[in-house]
Amino acid sequence: MMVNEEFVVIVRGLEVVVERAGGLFLGQRDAIAAFADLPVFLGRFEGRGWYAARARPSVELPAELAFASVRSLFSELPEPTLHILGLALAGVEFAETHRHCGRCGTATQQDAATSDGREPSVGEQTRRCPSCGLSVHPRIAPAVIVLVEREDRVLLARSARFPPGRFSAVAGFVEIGESLEQAAAREVSEEVGVQIRDLKYFGSQPWPFGRSLMIGFSATYAGGALTPDGHEIVEADWFSREQLPDLPPKVSIARRLIDAFVQRSAPRS
Repeated sequence: MMVNEEFVVIVRGLEVVVERAGGLFLGQRDAIAAFADLPVFLGRFEGRGWYAARARPSVELPAELAFASVRSLFSELPEPTLHILGLALAGVEFAETHRHCGRCGTATQQDAATSDGREPSVGEQTRRCPSCGLSVHPRIAPAVIVLVEREDRVLLARSARFPPGRFSAVAGFVEIGESLEQAAAREVSEEVGVQIRDLKYFGSQPWPFGRSLMIGFSATYAGGALTPDGHEIVEADWFSREQLPDLPPKVSIARRLIDAFVQRSAPRS
């Protein structure tokens, strides 16, 4: 690839266009009109311009291309590429839901440059009303994800949305007026019926499915009987490092929390 080239990720909902032979399809900006709407600028990364465009509703892809869920690509693509795909999903969704100004109804435009004339870096997204000047930035929903430990075991739960047999840490969105700590305690209590203590920050990860920011914590079991709510969580149990179930992909913060527990609890020689 040549530096200064411009690439477009074609998006449909939570899917992107891929090559059937394998790999992400990156269209040239001036050659995607038959497949997609006008592209949304995502930013520049390593000298290359990155864009995302919504697939036309009735598009018929050539035989060598197909749509694939971004989730299905987690184990196939490097993390920097997955980061670009997250930006593409969010950028297209933001453009679709903010086509008109919420103050005066005028069609909005994407800001082409920052206030000092620089092009936006990867991740900067703003839509501006040319009539009244209102600028709108994407709203990011914070969510907590908590790995609860009890002696040499961890609490893992299976969401109704997961593939059969897959378990993960407990997670949920922060509600209005809550701190992250309050949200973590509430989500664990509501979804699996136990109380926690000694909450410790682990790390964070942007998550494109819902425009959220995942904030990870570890915690210690403080009481209560394990009782899945039957709605968000259909199954939950305590697992030792030697008997872990099917886990989320390694790129996810959930897996990083679990891998960190496994490393801490490994026998020392």
